[in-house]
Amino acid sequence: MRLSNGRRTSAAVVAVAVAGLLAACGEGTQPGQASAGTTAWALTGGSEEMFRAQFDAWNTENPDQEIAVDWFANDAYKEKIRTSVGSGNAPTLIYSWAGGTLADYVANDSVVDLTDDTRELTERLIPSVAANGQVDGKTYAVPNTQSQPVVLYYNQEVLDAAGVEVPTTYDELLTTAGTLKDQGVIPIALAGQSVWPELMWIQYLTDRIGGPEVFQAVLDGEEGAWSDPAVIEATTKIQELVDAGAFGDSFGSVNADQNADTALVHTGKAAFILQGSWVYPNFLNDAPELVESGGLGYTTFPAVDGGAGDPANVVGNPSNFWSVSASASAEDQATAKSFVASEVLNDDAVDELLAIGTVPPISGLEDKIEQQDDADYLSFVYGMVRDAPHFQLSWDQALPAAQSQALLDNLSQLFLGQIDPQQFSDAMNATL
Repeated sequence: MRLSNGRRTSAAVVAVAVAGLLAACGEGTQPGQASAGTTAWALTGGSEEMFRAQFDAWNTENPDQEIAVDWFANDAYKEKIRTSVGSGNAPTLIYSWAGGTLADYVANDSVVDLTDDTRELTERLIPSVAANGQVDGKTYAVPNTQSQPVVLYYNQEVLDAAGVEVPTTYDELLTTAGTLKDQGVIPIALAGQSVWPELMWIQYLTDRIGGPEVFQAVLDGEEGAWSDPAVIEATTKIQELVDAGAFGDSFGSVNADQNADTALVHTGKAAFILQGSWVYPNFLNDAPELVESGGLGYTTFPAVDGGAGDPANVVGNPSNFWSVSASASAEDQATAKSFVASEVLNDDAVDELLAIGTVPPISGLEDKIEQQDDADYLSFVYGMVRDAPHFQLSWDQALPAAQSQALLDNLSQLFLGQIDPQQFSDAMNATL
């Protein structure tokens, strides 16, 4: 169903109100333990409205195979899911970002092979996205929502007031940040308390400077991979931005789960934000006038002069994914597989995702996108995903759990000025 602007805004307000009530915890779930029967855990915000519609439709049409859903804020979910899977108490449908986490699940026989059950869905997907749910040629996870490239958003009204242009290079970004700071504006909103948004900066900078081969060496466990000159230069530029006040003085207290970072932009307190495309529905919900007036701009991450990486490369999450728990009963596994095969990214889901301003990873959507209210934005994001020479998964999801946590810890210290670039690389090399 395609929503007009008015209906979209009304529906979004309801979704946000529900999300606010549920964001702090799951609905009736004990920590690290799923409910009995066929279950799923999902995230509040973003595509929540689409997921709720899917599960409601399934439960209405299949009263003897109902799926009980618990809802979590992003950070709370990440803390719980590993514990639940490791203890054999996982929900039947496991929500993930694939990458290193999925590889661990497969290695530990925690999820089941979905190759035969999802073949029809897989054939409709953008191949580079589908590949993220595969291990050794078999499908263990399927995309369940939109593609999520990381986009540089900006408030055009703030830029106009400051008399600055959208930067296309890192050097221009640094200069623009100085101009904005001098005028009392936070140049770039950053949710440093959540830490994971800081990954977007090191990923894009490393890729623009050295190309995707740099992080691939990390994934391959090559000795000293974190000391690659591209990583050192990227972390040096991060501290250059911090020292220049590009992120303001209080970024360490800003929380992404509460949308505090996007709020800084749509209220005009900050000019830019580097965030996943999953935040666009938040802008639609919280600042519809800014979006509809064209005041919310978007662009790709700036190039780095002399860098070896292709400026069309993308980082972020190719999608989120559903897997089916191997610890679930045969009956519950069958229900979950049927749900995935019939509901996930079907025509209704595709329409709903487009209606809330997100792009599903389905091939051949160009004509349908042109019919949407947000056609310009959706075409921009779809083109990023479709045409990217390389789509790099978020590092905290691509790496094994222990390395991922070390990365977040050390990256936070780097942004806070507690360690320098060489100390960051030394600490991360010790995890290889």
